[in-house]
Amino acid sequence: MSELASPLNSLVGTWKVLSFQIEFEDSDERDEPYGTNPDGYVVLTDKRLIAVITRPKRAMDQSAANLFDSMMAYSGRYRLQGDDCFITTVDSTWLPAWHGTEQVRYFKINEGVLSVVGLFRENPKYPGRRVRGVLTGRKE
Repeated sequence: MSELASPLNSLVGTWKVLSFQIEFEDSDERDEPYGTNPDGYVVLTDKRLIAVITRPKRAMDQSAANLFDSMMAYSGRYRLQGDDCFITTVDSTWLPAWHGTEQVRYFKINEGVLSVVGLFRENPKYPGRRVRGVLTGRKE
């Protein structure tokens, strides 16, 4: 693979989030925790990832818990593993349990659209079930 077509060169940039869904390991069910048209960006430099996703049109008068539940944000240094995986060591996050963890994401880029899929794991928002996030974004 040439340097110009390397996975890192293809991944680096600012990606506008088009969709974010939760897939359930035990069924074909899907959830859109940030709505059908979430607001957000994933920014990847050659070393760092910053991701922020929110439900659109969040109201100023919502409780702090509702506001917290309608967003996600994290950042950290990442490294590539092969041509289709990056692992982020989280150093800043909206979810304290993620701090210091390694978040594994598989990705592909097809016709300017980035698809990112996490690993199945337990999530307190979906008690007793294993889920994974699936994100799509378009490069700006």
